Amino acid sequence: MLEVSRTVRFCVNDPPPANAKAGAESPRDNTFAAWPPMRGLGRYYELDVTCRGEADPQTGYFINIKLIDQAVHEHALPCINNALVNTQPSAALPIGKLMRQMLAGLQPALRGSVICIELGLTPTYTIALRSHDMDHVLIRQRYEFSAAHRLHVPELSDQENRDIFGKCNNPAGHGHNYQLQAVVRLPIDPQGQTADVQTIDALINRHAIEHLDHKHLNTDVPQFASLNPSVENIVKVIWDMLADRFDELGPNAALDELSIWETSKTVCTYRGPASA
Repeated sequence: MLEVSRTVRFCVNDPPPANAKAGAESPRDNTFAAWPPMRGLGRYYELDVTCRGEADPQTGYFINIKLIDQAVHEHALPCINNALVNTQPSAALPIGKLMRQMLAGLQPALRGSVICIELGLTPTYTIALRSHDMDHVLIRQRYEFSAAHRLHVPELSDQENRDIFGKCNNPAGHGHNYQLQAVVRLPIDPQGQTADVQTIDALINRHAIEHLDHKHLNTDVPQFASLNPSVENIVKVIWDMLADRFDELGPNAALDELSIWETSKTVCTYRGPASA
C-alpha cells in the first residue's frame, strides 16, 4: 500500500479590482510559490493532502498529482473562502468544521483515497484532520528555548566519559538553541470549534519552556539531578512535564507527540503509549 502526499500552496486575496475581467483567472506563472498568487495583503496557506492506495501496474501511478491540485482548488479553497466571508470579525473561525468540510469535499474527487489533510497557517503552526478520526484535529506548533548541559555519567571514569561524549563532556557544559515541536490531539465541539493555538502556547510555555529556557539543565532543572541530559532524556522529561496538563483544555485533549531538535541535523521524537 502506497501513501502519496502533495503540498498545494495558495493565497486568499481581497475581492479583485472593479475593472478586472469577469471570470479571469490569475496567471499561473509560478505555481510552485502559490496559485492563486498573492495580491496585496492577502492570506497565504499550504494544504498537504495524503492519499493511500495501490499503484497502477501499467503506469506506475497510484494517483496523478494534478488531480490533487485540481481537487484542492475546486473543493478545499472555496471552503476557506466561504469560512472567511461568513465569519464575523470578532468571532473565532470554526476550524474543526472547516477541516471536515475540506476533507469531505476532497474524498469524492480523489476516489475516497484521502487519509489526512494538514493546513499550514504559519511557518510553525498546522492543523491536521485524519479520515479515520473526524472528531479530532491535530495541532502542530513549534517553540524555542536556549539551555546548557553537560553529558556525563558519574559511574563511568573521566576517560570513559570523554570517549563516549567527546566535547559534550566539557566540565563547564555547552549550549544549544533547542526547538520543540508539539502535536496535540483536540476534540471538535458541536459548533465545529477546537482549542486555539494561543491556549496551547500558554500551556506549554508555563509548564515547560519557562522551566528550561536559559537554564543549565544539570544544575537548574531538578529532573536532571541524576539523569544525563541527552536529547533522548530531554524529550521524555518534557513529555512528563506536559502530558497530564492538557485536561486544562477540556476532556479528551491530549499530547500526541513531541520532537526536540538539538541542532538542525539532530532531532529526537517521543510518542506516548496512546500514540505509539
